[in-house]
Amino acid sequence: MPGRRINRTQVAKYMEHRKELDQEAAAAKVGIGVRSARRIERAGGLPSKHEPRSWRTRCDPLARWWDSDIAPLVTATPTLNAVTILEELQRRYPREVPPALLRTLQRRLRQWRAQHGDEREVYFAQEHPPGRLGLSDFTDGAGLGVIVEGRPLDHRLYQFALANSGWRHVEVVLGGESFEALAIGLQNGLWHLGGVPEEHRTDSLSAAFRNLNAEAARDLTQRYEALCAHYAMRASRNNPGASHENGAIESRQGTLKDRLDQALLLRGSRDFASLEQYRQFVGEVTVRLNARVAKAVAVERAVLRPLPPRRTADYEELPARVSKFGTFSVRGVLYSAPSRLIGHRLTVRLHLDRVEAYVGGVRMLTRPRARPGQRRVIDYRHMLPALKRKPGAFARWRLREAMFPRSEYRRAWERLASDLPERQACRVIVGLLDLAARAACEAALAQRLTQLLDAGLLPELALLEAEFAPREPVHPAVCVQLPALASFDALLGGEVRA
Repeated sequence: MPGRRINRTQVAKYMEHRKELDQEAAAAKVGIGVRSARRIERAGGLPSKHEPRSWRTRCDPLARWWDSDIAPLVTATPTLNAVTILEELQRRYPREVPPALLRTLQRRLRQWRAQHGDEREVYFAQEHPPGRLGLSDFTDGAGLGVIVEGRPLDHRLYQFALANSGWRHVEVVLGGESFEALAIGLQNGLWHLGGVPEEHRTDSLSAAFRNLNAEAARDLTQRYEALCAHYAMRASRNNPGASHENGAIESRQGTLKDRLDQALLLRGSRDFASLEQYRQFVGEVTVRLNARVAKAVAVERAVLRPLPPRRTADYEELPARVSKFGTFSVRGVLYSAPSRLIGHRLTVRLHLDRVEAYVGGVRMLTRPRARPGQRRVIDYRHMLPALKRKPGAFARWRLREAMFPRSEYRRAWERLASDLPERQACRVIVGLLDLAARAACEAALAQRLTQLLDAGLLPELALLEAEFAPREPVHPAVCVQLPALASFDALLGGEVRA
């Protein structure tokens, strides 16, 4: 066919047919023209046996500018592409350089770089025998569009994987690549796996420490080294910016998010009632992924090192002091505490999902850890005893907005503050919060407040107390009559025993 090159197979077939057919019939058999058939016979052999052509069939269209313009540009800046160079030539010679030279220029630049270009990076494919290497990495999960409790979930996915078999363990992480997230995810993965690989690799330890200052970096690095030493693993990391050195886990991050996205599409909804439900969903997808490598995992488990007798600490300890305002600060987040702890120095343990406060080795407080972007974690129950004595302080209290456990209570306060005198509004909202705490009816009371506000009514504390306040238990009067002792003698047959 016109415009298509004749390959060596066509030439060989033509020569075979030519032994029995004439030139025109043999050419038709292999789909070439008669002129091409004559040229093949004149050449006297296959194209691969001919000497390559050493001459040009047309004048070089770049000869005028190559030595004077193009070569100096690519020599000084080797990363310039053909489009940029062509635009520069058209700027210098507006009427002489046609746009059709782009493909020719691209071919010439590719040939020039092959002869004179810089050295390129060489990738060395590695072998990973069973039980040698485990890898950890974090990836952003916001692109999955998961919604938990009606709000988009800003989260990351931590993944631990074995390089040989591809077995993986996945954790949902709220927040950044902290040491706590790494420690919990890694230990959960190892104990779920039932063994320990020889080496553990991360991406430049970005999940192990933060370069806030030299002391913090050194301390958290020591904690990461202690974590690996506890499990007798050798810690390693890839070079900064060389993510391909961590390819055994980087590639699996893509497959993980792809499988999660497909599972969400199959589920028909990305809404989850709770964080635990979403974590269970991720766990189910991970189990299905691991089922595909079950045989390889069985082989690798046999050569893994044994686990230590117990887990190691997966939290960070920090000192804190409860101020006169009934709060203490940890990592820029303000937490509330019972007023009896004011003035005490606390030892705060920062876990991945919670904060624990200790005084002298005794745990005094446990609170959920702040989510990303959250700067205040206030439990209204801690502040109620003091607010009941001084309710007027509520109106202009700096932590007022953090006191509302639900949006319905904030809406009730806004309505009370606009329709009632300030002092009375403060008494009512403090009474509502106290009722929610005493009667353990936070959700039910919030629904009742919504009904009242939607109907244009203000909440009346006395009526709500009658509706929700816990009732005093009524004990029935029990009259106990003791039998005469002589009746026991009758049961014994009239005999009295000493």
